[in-house]
Amino acid sequence: MSDVRGRRKKNKEKTFFDYTMLFIVLFLLCFGLVMLYSVSSYEASLDFGDSAYYLKKQAQATLFGLVLMFVVMMVDYHIWRKLAIPAYLVSAALILLVLTPLGYEVNGARRWLNVGISLQPAEVAKAGMILFFAAYVCKIGRNVQTLKGVIKTLLLGVPISVLVLTITENLSTAIIIFGIIFMMVFVATPNYKEYFILGFSLFAVAAVFVLLVKKGVLTSEQSYRFGRIEAWLNPEAYASTTGFQTLQALYAIGSGEVFGKGLGQSMQKLGFIPEAQNDMVFSIICEELGLFGAGAVLLMFLILIWRCLVVANNAEDMYGALIVVGVMAHISLQVILNVAVVTNTIPNTGITLPFISYGGSAVVFLLIEIGLVFSVARRIKLRNSGE
Repeated sequence: MSDVRGRRKKNKEKTFFDYTMLFIVLFLLCFGLVMLYSVSSYEASLDFGDSAYYLKKQAQATLFGLVLMFVVMMVDYHIWRKLAIPAYLVSAALILLVLTPLGYEVNGARRWLNVGISLQPAEVAKAGMILFFAAYVCKIGRNVQTLKGVIKTLLLGVPISVLVLTITENLSTAIIIFGIIFMMVFVATPNYKEYFILGFSLFAVAAVFVLLVKKGVLTSEQSYRFGRIEAWLNPEAYASTTGFQTLQALYAIGSGEVFGKGLGQSMQKLGFIPEAQNDMVFSIICEELGLFGAGAVLLMFLILIWRCLVVANNAEDMYGALIVVGVMAHISLQVILNVAVVTNTIPNTGITLPFISYGGSAVVFLLIEIGLVFSVARRIKLRNSGE
């Protein structure tokens, strides 16, 4: 009898908790706050008379986000499946509210809501789409593996992306939202041929647009987005206008060399790079910490993506796996596109760096998504075969 009890104890299941992921998230948050102060203190002093203005606001949002992360982590993620449709509808409704008196402009862009606190509906939409499409793909089951099912699922993501693009005029976020949906559907289907065809088609369309801009058929007079492509192709020719921010970012990256000038020693943050604390923060990281520091930050993101992949592969069910894939797609797409913009690999689209760039709504909802990943991870059972 004692032997049976002993075997039961040895085979007792333990709940999994990813301490590595928690460390990476906390590290990125702390590092982000340090860099935010370094990058923004000069402009904050001039604009608000308080060098820690941006730091204080971001710290408050970060603490609030951490509380929500732990709350979401403790809730069984299956509960959110019941809220899939409301998540979709709320996302659309909040974006539409930008057109009402609740919406307001920041730096010429009308993308925020004043609901007692400042809220960016596009960030809500990212989390909302992850919850909705994880539930939807599981609901239609094997139908998502057919070409018709893939097209139908992707089309469901178009309205939210179009609303973000047309109402908030935020192309980068629209691309990220559709990219999240695309990756979730891609993982759920075994046939990859259609995706390669679609990806090649999108690349071909983008190449045609670039060629037309290069030939002068499409110009900045027709759309400011064409102007960004012009500046991307030849930033020196637009050094005083659309290419100014990109050139200054490249100067910052180049001057940092291998080990950087030292934390707080950036010159480009002293008014040369507009709004450096937002989408151009990576250039200041390169300037102050050099190629070594920038590589270390990217390594942290790579480890975070790897841990998400581990959780997705061991998730209790498809719904949990798809939630983690959605979060993983969100973070990876945003990091890749941000670095690509800063290094002028793609046209400037105003994409922030997760956990590090300034933005209260962004860090709060990103931490909520991380909470979802932890919730999925906590349902993974480890069988203890030790003593």
